[in-house]
Amino acid sequence: ENAALETLEQVMMQALTTANTDRSAVVAVCLSVSGVNHPSDQQRMLDWICNLFPGNAKFYVENDAVAALASGTMGKLHGCVLIAGTGSIAYGVTEDGKVARAAGAGPVLGDWGSGYGIAAQALTAVIKAHDGRGPQTNLTRDIIRKLEISSPDELIGWAYADPSWARIAALVPVVVSAAEDGDKVANTILHDAVQELAESVVAVVRRLTLCGEDGKDQFPLVLVGGVLEGNKKWDISGEVIKCISKVFPGVCPIRPEVEPAIGAALLAWSHLRKESKLQNGS
Repeated sequence: ENAALETLEQVMMQALTTANTDRSAVVAVCLSVSGVNHPSDQQRMLDWICNLFPGNAKFYVENDAVAALASGTMGKLHGCVLIAGTGSIAYGVTEDGKVARAAGAGPVLGDWGSGYGIAAQALTAVIKAHDGRGPQTNLTRDIIRKLEISSPDELIGWAYADPSWARIAALVPVVVSAAEDGDKVANTILHDAVQELAESVVAVVRRLTLCGEDGKDQFPLVLVGGVLEGNKKWDISGEVIKCISKVFPGVCPIRPEVEPAIGAALLAWSHLRKESKLQNGS
């Protein structure tokens, strides 16, 4: 936690320096942080940040999915966002402020559509093939080559040598490449990931009725994260959209042109404007 706070302070000060200004000019800050899911989490962040900026500044703390959504809707909180990077989450907001989420519970509790989930299943498939418990797959050759090890026996030591989930998730391009080359096991893993991601979005949209009572209303779906980058022959995001469209034909996919940090800035601006209107009675 301390390392995260130090990093946040460092990048905020770098941004102010780049803008040729300082913290005294700040009127609002929105921190959009992974893992902030409870009021106690938010309060801890608020207690910390209020010591960094002027007393009249306004502070807001949100889950990182909220900024990701705002980066695609230019600050308007309405619709659904699907994040699939190392982890995955689907998060939705209605125009009257109701929220819902699906997945996002971390690797231990099954973010199987995430980068970690895809890569972990690929590593498991290699071990099973080596044991004779599963079909042979080109993932064995490709992953051994990528990791520069000599056999699947060394995978166990490699996997547990470093607890970083991101280190596992970095193998996703190997899985995608194998699937593009026709490997059945790799294709099955990716199809399963697509289904998991689509089901997360469908669950959120249904709970919030973002699709309208008849299921046909349009709603924005913001797509964020390395797993959903649509520049590959095996287009994971495209397949996810196809699955969702079968249930909700009104889905409007958006790939943000700005990063989520801009979404957080837009949220700070939006919150500040809303408070000003309330104070002015308008």
